Amino acid sequence: MNLDEHVYTELVQLVSEQRRELFDEIAAQRTDYINVVIENLHKEHNASAVLRTCDCYGIKKLHVIENENQYKVNKDIALGAGKWVEVETHTLGDPPALQCIKTLKNRGYKIIATTPHTNEYDIYNLPINQPMAFFFGTEFSGLSAEVLDHCDMRVKVPMYGFTESFNISVSAAILLSALRNRLNNSGYNWRLSKKEQTILKIEWCIKNLSRGKEIELEIRRRLIEKES
Repeated sequence: MNLDEHVYTELVQLVSEQRRELFDEIAAQRTDYINVVIENLHKEHNASAVLRTCDCYGIKKLHVIENENQYKVNKDIALGAGKWVEVETHTLGDPPALQCIKTLKNRGYKIIATTPHTNEYDIYNLPINQPMAFFFGTEFSGLSAEVLDHCDMRVKVPMYGFTESFNISVSAAILLSALRNRLNNSGYNWRLSKKEQTILKIEWCIKNLSRGKEIELEIRRRLIEKES
């Protein structure tokens, strides 16, 4: 075993057996193949609902682009999802959306704008052969011109009524449901590696324990000293 595996083996003994089993089960279904990005949301309950949706569909990371609006979590809506989903905030750049796009492209993601105003792709025929970052815009005006101008693809959630768009959290849930189903039935390597799962489970243990980070650092220090 490598160092992280040894750390996790000791750390996980401090959580309940039920929690340990959940960590193994859920980590095996987590994915970094899909990232979700929300841009400048105005309403706290929508941002919190998207965070909760990400956890439900096994999304490891949510990106938040803050222009005028600061991202806040409503605990009554998120229901603890903030403990299990990694949130990366983007505030630098003019505008921050461009820096976020650059960061994700450098990590190998296709930038995909979600908008009802496209016939390019829908959630059922969108290519899924490489990692994807899905951008969702504000409740009032959708995505910024910067995202729409610099995206690689545009995708829509099919609708059949008079109303132009879904609530953002509903759109995210429908899209992620369709994409997870397609990935589950594909041959693409969308799951986290065993090493990535171990690192993730260490982070979950830290968040689950009082003084979790201090305990993890002490275990790591002791193991390193033992090997030297």
